[in-house]
Amino acid sequence: MILYISYIQKKKEEINMKTITLYRPVGEKELVLIANADFKEYPPRLDWQPIFYPVLYKDYAAEIASKWNTVDDFGNYLGFVTQFKITEEEFNRHRIECVGAQQHEELWVKSEELTRFNSEIVGKIEVIDVFIGDKYKKSKFKIVNELINQLKKK
Repeated sequence: MILYISYIQKKKEEINMKTITLYRPVGEKELVLIANADFKEYPPRLDWQPIFYPVLYKDYAAEIASKWNTVDDFGNYLGFVTQFKITEEEFNRHRIECVGAQQHEELWVKSEELTRFNSEIVGKIEVIDVFIGDKYKKSKFKIVNELINQLKKK
């Protein structure tokens, strides 16, 4: 009986939890790492990357994915747009930086805080769009090819 009540309370808390939707453009390699984590977290930053910066607007994520990722050999000339929900409490721990036009707003998460940030993702990370560059070579990763096929059917 106690377990059932605890389960009900947890579900009520999840329903009442306020979340913020954020977006993150990623290339092929980062997408594979996200998939390997069952779409539950973003991978740790590299040594030379002090900030993890999801963006506040889908159009801005699409702009980055289409203009930057599609010309990047490291990501196999692929730009994916991911979408996820984060608790409002976690969102409010970080600052928003405008890095260009008004819609170019990013949430700046220090790399050493990414583990906690990931733990506050509600649900799974979704892949909502893909952009393919001219130099793209068919991926050796099954999940990448499956996502490209699914997204291109939309």
